Amino acid sequence: MPRKKLLHVVFDYDFELFGITTPAKPFKLAWAINRALDVRLVKKADLIVTDDHEKAFCQHVYQTHVSTLRLIRNKPLETAPTAALLVPELPHLDYFLYRRGVDMLDSKRLQEVLRLIPSVELVSFLPLAALKNKDLFIF
Repeated sequence: MPRKKLLHVVFDYDFELFGITTPAKPFKLAWAINRALDVRLVKKADLIVTDDHEKAFCQHVYQTHVSTLRLIRNKPLETAPTAALLVPELPHLDYFLYRRGVDMLDSKRLQEVLRLIPSVELVSFLPLAALKNKDLFIF
């Protein structure tokens, strides 16, 4: 009888994730972040997640050769129930700011700058260990 071999994949979570609560539309928030951080978040192809149904989530990306910044909306583009959120365990968050790299502000300073944006109501650092769906943010 042949032996079964299991492949165990271990992902490297070398990024930080911040949750943002705001009533702003994606393009307006991206514009405000661009001004606050002196970056250039640009609308990219929607992030497609397929489980029971295919869902598309708006994303804006700024990328250099050493860092990446992504603004991803938690709600899908079409109107759907709360269960259709990108991260259902965090329904109070409207956006996620994914940060990976070395040439950005430190976490505390980044949160302070984002809180100064008038339309932003809440910015919080999300510890990846407590997040069930952190695999969705591996790009």
